[in-house]
Amino acid sequence: MDDRDTLATLISAPLQPLDERWRSADRVDELATARARHDTDPDDYWVWVAEKHRWLEPWHTVRSGELGDFRYFEGGRINVADNCVDRWAEDPATADRAAIVWEGEPGDTRTVTYAELADEVNRLAGGLVALGIGRGDVVAVYMPNLVEAFTAIHACNRIGAIYTVLFSGFGRDAVASRLAAARAKAVVVADAIYRRGKPVELLETLRAARSDAPTVEHVVVVDRTGRSVPLEGDEVSYAALLAEHPEGAPMASLDPNEAAFLIFTSGTESKPKGVVHSVGGFLLGTWANVHWQAGPVEGDVYWVAADVGWLTFPIQAVIGGLAHGSTIACYEGALDTPSPSRFYDVCERHGVTQVLCAPTVLRMLRKFGDDLAASHPLPRLALITVQGEPLDGETFTWATETFGVPIVNAYGQTETGSTWTYPVTGVDDLKAGSAGTPVPGHAFDVVDDDGAPVVPGVKGNLVMTRPFPTLARTVWDDHDRYLSTYFGRFPGRYATNDEAVVDTDGHLWVLGRADDVINVAAHRLSTMEIEAVVGTHPRVVEAAVVGVPDATKGTVPVAFVTVSGETEGVPDEVRDLVGETIGGLARPDRVIVTSAMPKTRTGKIMRRLMREVLLHGEARSDTSALEDPGSLDTLAAAVRA
Repeated sequence: MDDRDTLATLISAPLQPLDERWRSADRVDELATARARHDTDPDDYWVWVAEKHRWLEPWHTVRSGELGDFRYFEGGRINVADNCVDRWAEDPATADRAAIVWEGEPGDTRTVTYAELADEVNRLAGGLVALGIGRGDVVAVYMPNLVEAFTAIHACNRIGAIYTVLFSGFGRDAVASRLAAARAKAVVVADAIYRRGKPVELLETLRAARSDAPTVEHVVVVDRTGRSVPLEGDEVSYAALLAEHPEGAPMASLDPNEAAFLIFTSGTESKPKGVVHSVGGFLLGTWANVHWQAGPVEGDVYWVAADVGWLTFPIQAVIGGLAHGSTIACYEGALDTPSPSRFYDVCERHGVTQVLCAPTVLRMLRKFGDDLAASHPLPRLALITVQGEPLDGETFTWATETFGVPIVNAYGQTETGSTWTYPVTGVDDLKAGSAGTPVPGHAFDVVDDDGAPVVPGVKGNLVMTRPFPTLARTVWDDHDRYLSTYFGRFPGRYATNDEAVVDTDGHLWVLGRADDVINVAAHRLSTMEIEAVVGTHPRVVEAAVVGVPDATKGTVPVAFVTVSGETEGVPDEVRDLVGETIGGLARPDRVIVTSAMPKTRTGKIMRRLMREVLLHGEARSDTSALEDPGSLDTLAAAVRA
C-alpha cells in the first residue's frame, strides 16, 4: 500500500448525519446568516460578532492591513472585563446567576454569582492600582484552576494591565525565565495547591525564582490552603487587598488592538516565546468560538476540563465563556483523584451539560471501563467537545456510544487564539477524526512545499489565508521572530507548521506537526496515520508514534502504547496490524509498552520528549510543561526493557 492509499484509509470515515435530537433549528438559521455574511465579506461577519458586545466608543474601520500587520475595529474602545463581568452583574436578570461553580481537589466547593464576581474583580483591580500597577504593566498569574485565577485575569482586564498565566506545574527555572522575559511587575500566586492528594508549594517556588526575576515588585498571595503562611517583604495578602479597596478602580477604555496578555509556548528553544494576543480581537474571537463550538444557553453548566495555563481555558472559560454570561464549572485537581470516578462525580455534582477536554481524557475514561461509565449515566450531559491533539476514530466512536452525545472535534493553536475549524454544535454533521470545516471568519488552504494549493486527498502544509481577530499579533519583544516563524515560509499566509489534508466531503484532517512527519525510505508518513491504525488494536488504549534515525531507511517509526489487560503479544500484533493495514514501510521498528506517557497537565502527549528518551535515554529539551516528571522515568525503563 503506498502513501496515498494510507491517507485514503485514514480519511475514509463516513459522514455521520447529526442526530435530530441534537439539531437546533434556531442555530441552523443563525449559522446560515453568519455564513452568508462571511461569503459576502468575512469582515462583515466580524461586524456581526462585534455588535454582540458592549463598546465604550464606536469603531470607524472594521479592518486595516493584512497578515503580519493588521488591526481590527480601529477608533473603537472596549474593555474585556466590562463584557465578561460587569454587563452581566448590572442586569437584574443575570446578576444572581452563577458565573463560576468551583470545586477543589479535596472536595471543597464555592459558587460565585456575576454580582459577586464583579465586586471581587473591582476590589482586586483597586488593590493592584494601589500597588502601582497600571495600563501596560505585566502581571503574572501563578496558580491552577481557582476562582482567583478568574478574578486576577479580569482585574488586569479592567485596568488595562497585561496578564500572563504561568502553569502551576512549573518549577523554579521555568517560572524565573518567564517572569524575566515578560518583565512582570507583579505576581498573583496561591500559597500552594492540591494535586493528586498532595500540596504543591507555589509560593516557595516563586520566592526561589525571584532572584532571577528582578522586575517583580509585588506579590499578591492567595491563601488557598488556609495555613496563613507568614508573608515576607513585598508580599501582600489577596484577602486583605480586597478588604482594603472597596472603592475598586475605574474601567479602562482600551484600543481593541492593544496587548491583553501574553502566553509562553514551550519547546526546544531555551528562550521562552511569548505570544501576544489583543484586547478586542481575543474577546470577539473567543465569544464566537464558544458560541459555535459549545452553543451555551441559559441553564447550561459548561465544564472546561483543562488547566488555566493552557490557552483553551482563557478562550473557553475565563473570556469566551463569561462573555456569554455562562455558568462555568471549574475543577482544581486531577481527573482520576481520589478515584477514577472523579470526572463523573464532578459532572453529577454540578449538573454539567457541556464538557470540553483533550482527547486523552476520553481515552482515560475508556481505559477506566464501560462499567464505571454505566454506573454514572449523566442525564444532563448534552455535548463533549475536544481539542489539543488529534482525536482517533476509536475513541470518537466509544465516546459517542457511551455518552449518547455529539463529540465535536476542534482544531486551533496557541497562536490562532481560538479553534477555528470544527462541526458547529447543533448544526453540522460529524465525521470521526476530522476537524470539520472552518467556521465563519476564517479561511485556509493546504499547499505543497512550494506554496501551490493541493487537491483534496493530497496532504500538504496547512496555512491560513486572511486575517482574523484572535490571531496573535506579535512575539513579545521580538517581532522579527513573529514574522519569520509564521510568515517567512509562505509570504502573505500564516503557516501553522502542521500538515493537513481535505477529504472529498470538504472536511479538514490535521495530521500533526510538519516536523513530526516521518520520511521512511523517501515515503512521507504522518505520525497520526500510524497512530490511528495502532489505536484500532483491541487492547491498545493510547498510542504515540515518533520517528528515529535509521541508517538504511533514514527514519523509522517507533510506537509507544498503553494497554488494558495482558500485554503479552501486543507488540508483535501491533506491528503486524500496521504492516497489513498501511504497508511494510509503516511497520513500527519497535512497539514499546509503557504504563505512563509524558503529558502536559491538559493531557497532551509530549512526543518530542519521547523521541529524546529513545535517542539519548533522557529528555534534553524543555520539560517545564510536564505534569508528572516521574513519567519520564517510567518511559525510560520501558525503553530499556
